[in-house]
Amino acid sequence: MAQEEKGWDTSYEWKIILLLSITFGLVGLDRFILPIILQSPNSTMAADLGLSPADGGAMAGYLGMAWGVSAFVMGYLADKVGRRVVLAPAILVFSLMSAFSGMAGSVVGLVFVRVIMGIAEGPVASTGVAVAVEASKPERRGLNNGVFQCMISLFGLALGPIIATRLLDSHSWHAVFMLVALPGVVMAVLMWLVVREPAKRADTGHGGGKVLGMFGHRNAKVAPLTLICAMGGIFVIAALLTAYLTAPVGAGLGLDPITAGNVFSAVGVGGAIGQFAMPAISDYIGRKLSTLASYILAAISLYFFTQAGPESISTLWTLLFFASLFNFAALAILAGPVAAEAAPPGMLASMAGFVIFAGEFVGGGISPIIAGGIAGKYGLKAALYFAACGLVLGFFVALFLKETAPRKLKA
Repeated sequence: MAQEEKGWDTSYEWKIILLLSITFGLVGLDRFILPIILQSPNSTMAADLGLSPADGGAMAGYLGMAWGVSAFVMGYLADKVGRRVVLAPAILVFSLMSAFSGMAGSVVGLVFVRVIMGIAEGPVASTGVAVAVEASKPERRGLNNGVFQCMISLFGLALGPIIATRLLDSHSWHAVFMLVALPGVVMAVLMWLVVREPAKRADTGHGGGKVLGMFGHRNAKVAPLTLICAMGGIFVIAALLTAYLTAPVGAGLGLDPITAGNVFSAVGVGGAIGQFAMPAISDYIGRKLSTLASYILAAISLYFFTQAGPESISTLWTLLFFASLFNFAALAILAGPVAAEAAPPGMLASMAGFVIFAGEFVGGGISPIIAGGIAGKYGLKAALYFAACGLVLGFFVALFLKETAPRKLKA
């Protein structure tokens, strides 16, 4: 057995972070592969089910809101009854729902399946944060949370389009959904076998704390509010970027679909690096400074992206890369180590779940709706300005964060 130090096992720490990373990557793949399949010229899904782009957007919104509510409710349940009994079944269910997406015969059926998927994916985020924090040496909380959280961007936004389009070359859209579901079934079994429950139930919430007791720490109130701004930026960009890139010059940049797809890849690559790197850096320079820097750099990068023309694709890609890197960085820091370090004893998964709920429900659900209205009235660029202004607002809210990084507190 690896040497234990102050109650943690280094071997278990790396093992569980690896499993969480693969699992959260599968969450991203299952979540983001739907719009890729819908828009692919090699797929007949939209025609078969009579789906419009608006239907695809609505399903993404329903899934996001279900994810947010479930992250909190199931995170609280994980604090009450244990990690494995929540996490392993959730992984199994979202994997099955991915397979069932390939069996859907109507829009209503597909919406139902995707909502259930959101309910199952939510606890992977909140309970996953709890499991990662409990397994980690305190000085590595940011690093470990960044490693597993970045996989949702890497698998879902960077590798997802490649995986989906390659599979669609030789398989029907029905088969693609089923194929991407298979690894999740394996991960559910492994999680059940590997995940350890907290060593001391009394200290980690077998009986749980009162829900209102979560909000004693200042960050428990500030983190949900500022995370809304980070999530709003991400989901507004995800919802409207393709339209902005491909709309005729004047309304957008007038890029062809292939070039637009290449530019869009910056979101996945930048997001994955940001979710990994900045939480790790926050272990050394602090959560607050890292979050503030992420917000302001994301806003600046996004603003200059809106000012760039279609003449230089490399400039567009680079600016979008940095906008995504720092936007996703703020998300990862707030939903991971900041939320965990604000939680009272016994409410770790609940606290992470509540922070994620606020970000997903408002930032991921309501913000794109508002941005869509702005785009319809004032144009697509105005909607991106709305996202940039949200990031600036997130900076000012984050000024009220209290520093919690263990290394900074020891200094």
